[in-house]
Amino acid sequence: MVVDVTEVPAGQRVPVGRSRLAGAVAALVALAVGELVSSLHQTGPTLVDAVGTGFIDRFGAPLKDFAVTVFGDNHKTALIIGIWTVAVAIGARLGRLAVTRPWAARAGFAVAGLFGVIVHALEPTSSIIVGGIAGTAAVATGWVSLDAMVRAATPTATAVAVPGAGVADRRRFLTTAAATTAGAGAVVALGRLVRSAEPTPATDVALPAPVDRVDVPAATGIDVDGVTPYITPIGDFFRIDTALRVPRVDATSWRLSVTGMVNTPLEITHADLLAMDAVSVPVTIACVSNEIGGDLVGTAVWQGVPLVDLLDRAGVDPAAEQVFTRSVDGFTAGFPTSVLTDDRTAIVAYAMNGEPLPELHGFPARLVVSGLYGYVSATKWLAGIELTRWDGADGYWIPRGWSKEGPVKIASRIDVPGRGDIAAGPTAVAGIALAPGIGIAAVEVSVDDGPWQSATLGRVASDDTWVQWSWTWDAPPGEHTLSVRATDARGTVQTAERAPVDPDGATGHHRRRVVVRT
Repeated sequence: MVVDVTEVPAGQRVPVGRSRLAGAVAALVALAVGELVSSLHQTGPTLVDAVGTGFIDRFGAPLKDFAVTVFGDNHKTALIIGIWTVAVAIGARLGRLAVTRPWAARAGFAVAGLFGVIVHALEPTSSIIVGGIAGTAAVATGWVSLDAMVRAATPTATAVAVPGAGVADRRRFLTTAAATTAGAGAVVALGRLVRSAEPTPATDVALPAPVDRVDVPAATGIDVDGVTPYITPIGDFFRIDTALRVPRVDATSWRLSVTGMVNTPLEITHADLLAMDAVSVPVTIACVSNEIGGDLVGTAVWQGVPLVDLLDRAGVDPAAEQVFTRSVDGFTAGFPTSVLTDDRTAIVAYAMNGEPLPELHGFPARLVVSGLYGYVSATKWLAGIELTRWDGADGYWIPRGWSKEGPVKIASRIDVPGRGDIAAGPTAVAGIALAPGIGIAAVEVSVDDGPWQSATLGRVASDDTWVQWSWTWDAPPGEHTLSVRATDARGTVQTAERAPVDPDGATGHHRRRVVVRT
């Protein structure tokens, strides 16, 4: 179908604001239709999801930390909103262009649609057919909407000739724009409804009893209101990954492959995994994007199969140097095979805090490796494990500027007192400290850069977890700055030198300004 955006008669020129609004509304309608059609594919991304993922792939390294710092766990939502905003801005420009060069405006919509289709096709879980139909529908709808909106934006002959008639004419256009925008919103809502109606893969699997368990202490001995719980509830556990749309994996058809430098390549089903001897162990994991004092860190009780047991079945070639893992959505990560022999906890986990692994955190299985940042180890929605040489493959973030080795840095944080004034007198200062896989030997607090004072450490399940700590401060009136540092079990003292999160994790002491009132 060919849609003409007719030339506007002389004397009835479309005001700049109207033409731009017309293009913006047309872009909204096109996006909404593309989202609705692409939502019909249950397991694949929508067009906007695909563009967002492509944006992360291309610009992830320089913008990842900014987005996480500003928006935290909501950084993906911010990205999607940003994509819609940019698309609407482009539409506004094309709307102005449609008044004088309609062919160029149509070409702009076509190029945008083609770009969406290509990026969508590159996604591992996408359907090329669905993406093509969605892109075609979006472009066609955009052309029709742009034609209709430009016609509505064109002043009528009466509005041009009769003084005062322009007010009603403008109101008519704005009413049309508002109604069309509302219709686009309804289409987007319908697309979300289609997604929510999708059958959810069964995650209510029966968990086997672990053959080995590391018990969590009934009480840590740190009883301070406001201090971070020793075990992080699932609903509060941070989520940082590259998946704009959470993969929905059917456990009955899921397979985990073990390939590469092994004697016997394997393919493991979910039932096979649950039938193996399992362990239950609390482990603290952290995101490399965690700023000093940040909350992109958490501790959960993970149940699963030791990675070394799984790899023993395949027989690892002694010359292998890297465990390279892949997610169902194409994300990759790798870490040294020395992890398999240094007694740290490394498991293929299928349960979290006594419940089957939630979809958000990697159902049906994910990797949990103590002492390594997630970007090199914590692959969610795990699909493949490959043994390679160290230079045989690079994980997702390595070509994007991050260090290939990602050991977790010693970190400590002040949770209490929080922001705001406190009363003078005895005051609890408390928080957490971590050095997963090594353990924390001491935590110290300094007031106004004075001498370091030893804090009391809470009980822990193992060196794989963080530790709660507390210290009592006789707070005098005035403004003060509290600082904290930790020392790990090897005697390494947390450095005061501040470094950004890239390329391999932030360093520095967490400091908190406190106002003490009389």
